[in-house]
Amino acid sequence: MRGGRRRPRVLDTFCCQGGAGMGYRLAGFDVVGVDIAPQSRYPFTFIQAEAVAFISEHGAEFDFIHASPPCQHDSECQRIRGNAHPDLIGPTRAALESTGRPWVIENVRGALPKLHGPVMLCGTMFGLETYRHRYFETGGFTLPEHAHPAHLVPQAKMGRPIPPGQFGQFVGNFSGVDHARRVMDVPWMNRDGIRECVPPAYTQWLGTHALASLTAEAVAA
Repeated sequence: MRGGRRRPRVLDTFCCQGGAGMGYRLAGFDVVGVDIAPQSRYPFTFIQAEAVAFISEHGAEFDFIHASPPCQHDSECQRIRGNAHPDLIGPTRAALESTGRPWVIENVRGALPKLHGPVMLCGTMFGLETYRHRYFETGGFTLPEHAHPAHLVPQAKMGRPIPPGQFGQFVGNFSGVDHARRVMDVPWMNRDGIRECVPPAYTQWLGTHALASLTAEAVAA
């Protein structure tokens, strides 16, 4: 509570170790995370459950919903390896739309054909020393496009140590966990969490816009 007012609540689904959740917390939300796997490193209230079903059953109890369906189905690494993973973007969107709440779906470049009018965010937009493009489709509110600085810094090869003056990719079995923690401001995470996470800076920016939309809607009502 701030000044006697309840903080809005965000449901952070497919939450993993909480990169997205931390950004929403910094933006001003109370955060509840849901993941099908146990997440001992998640820094906020955590519920172990299947995310799509939880959205359908409980999403309307929240002010805003974030969903990061597993990206492995559409990631370049997994296509190279030939591994099979479920495609949950469509079922997730249907569940989100059923709640009547504003929402966002986050995913990787490979999922672009399945995302509707997404906004792309990059680490350089927030002064982070990594590119890590992520795409955000919204429902119930609109995000502005964010100015995208040119990629002028070389990027270290995947899985290799990061030379001075280069950006890391932080995917797969990358080296330099402590460095990645500092770059993305996720000091509580291990390698598994870092390689999948949304940097908190992305969702702090996004959450600020979501809160502005919620506030305007409440005033209009």
